[in-house]
Amino acid sequence: MRFKGLDLNLLVVLDALLTARNLTAAASSINLSQPAMSAAVARLRNYFNDELFTMSGRERVLTPRAETLAPRFGALLNIQCSIISWDPFNPAQSDRRFRIILSDFATLVFFEKVVERVAREAPAVSFELLPIDDDPDELLRRGDVDFLIFPELFMSSAHPRAALFDETLVCVGCSTNKQLPRQLTFERYMSMRHVAVKFGRTLKPSIEERFFLEHGLKRRVEIVVQAFSMIPPMVSGTARIATMPFRLVQHFKKTFPLRIIDLPLPLPTFTEALQWPALHNSDPASIWLREILLQEASRMTSPGDAKRRPRQP
Repeated sequence: MRFKGLDLNLLVVLDALLTARNLTAAASSINLSQPAMSAAVARLRNYFNDELFTMSGRERVLTPRAETLAPRFGALLNIQCSIISWDPFNPAQSDRRFRIILSDFATLVFFEKVVERVAREAPAVSFELLPIDDDPDELLRRGDVDFLIFPELFMSSAHPRAALFDETLVCVGCSTNKQLPRQLTFERYMSMRHVAVKFGRTLKPSIEERFFLEHGLKRRVEIVVQAFSMIPPMVSGTARIATMPFRLVQHFKKTFPLRIIDLPLPLPTFTEALQWPALHNSDPASIWLREILLQEASRMTSPGDAKRRPRQP
């Protein structure tokens, strides 16, 4: 079928190329032989009067013309994901692998419960847990990941989402830190040596760092780490402090000598949320896992309830 001189089958070829950036991988993804793929690429170059790809060393990069085409393939993906019917999903027999972007915080305090449940109900289903990406919105747009799990305030409005659970940030230090008072003033908090977490190659700020940036404040950061789970060993046995989610500190208190102090900052409780590609909104497998995630989240106690629990003697 042709539209204004373009064989529409070539759009599938172009989409595969824009995704894989590799002729062999693109041909394999759409079940084309290498000669057929090369011929299709030649026709695309002729139609657009552009090379579409150039070589930079060993890397294949998009030309400016191809860069303008890449964002326009949402319609093609929508046809693929919404109009073409999904295969029926049977959890007990499925070997589906879900790709999920989430922090170590969400993994340790929440997702491990999901993994345990899925292992019982769908033993062949597997997960690929990915670190926080510099451009998760693009991965969602292309359907390259199944879910994001992180604070709702960092999510875009371009894809559906649902709240999972609320969490509170607290200050944490070593229980032997004599410089750490029982009650922190803002001035004392800012002057102490900090361990801070930043995410991805571009060092995306955490919630409290975002607060400081918005208010033009600068604390004394001595160590920057890539994940919350790297904080406890960096404060243990030192005079350093850090800011962490309350549930995660409770998790690490089992193995590290940590003490929790309320933050002297006007940071509200934040909501950890679930987001998925609009392309997958009607995918039965996505719907199934969404329901499990929401059900497991509903069983979590609020951070306020956990704080009010009496200490064990």
